[in-house]
Amino acid sequence: MVTTIYLIRHGETEGSEAKRYKGSIDVPLSENGQRQIEQVAEYLNKSYRTYKTNNDKLKAVYCSPLSRALKSAEIIAEPHGLKPIVIENLRERSFGIWEGMTFTEIKEKYPQEFEAWANNPLKYSPMGGESTIEVRERAISALNKIMDNHNCNRIQDAGYRMQDKKNHESCIMNLASSSSIAVVAHGGVNRIMLCHIMGIPLENIFRIEQDFAAVNIIEFWEKYPVVKLLNGAAIG
Repeated sequence: MVTTIYLIRHGETEGSEAKRYKGSIDVPLSENGQRQIEQVAEYLNKSYRTYKTNNDKLKAVYCSPLSRALKSAEIIAEPHGLKPIVIENLRERSFGIWEGMTFTEIKEKYPQEFEAWANNPLKYSPMGGESTIEVRERAISALNKIMDNHNCNRIQDAGYRMQDKKNHESCIMNLASSSSIAVVAHGGVNRIMLCHIMGIPLENIFRIEQDFAAVNIIEFWEKYPVVKLLNGAAIG
């Protein structure tokens, strides 16, 4: 069985042009953000309308509790007759006292804290906030929960073995049992899950871009995942 996960970032938010760290602040989608997600919904629904196969119709849509992700998930779920399933651990990283500030403002107001973060970006947490490693723990927990819900094997390691090739060939012969789901989360959380999925060190999180309404496509085979699209833009 092959499970396809569409990992999506929410659409553009109100005030996003200021490039402030929103984190756990509940900021709604902008009008443009809603249009972006409507394009994503059309993109995901297009193959189902074209081929009319159960493999192309979403079986479930999961999302963060923050309204920008929840609203995005509702738009994506509606054509498939689904209601989003909220998972608390998919919420964006909390930046504590840094939330609502720009990069420059943080550097000027909290120079010592900024230097501490620059020296240890994975383990440092702003006052009242979370570290990247802390977010990884809950993000991977959320991913594992989703995989368990759909009888999909959890990621064990990044190694590719000959046995994996046999499993891959076996799955190709059993595509009738495939299913597709969507996960709508945030830039930081998506980057963390993608590092885990691709088996690369968390230090590479800053080398992965996640634009507003980005679509990532991952096929989960029996023993390993295959990334088919990274930071894609939907065209309805």
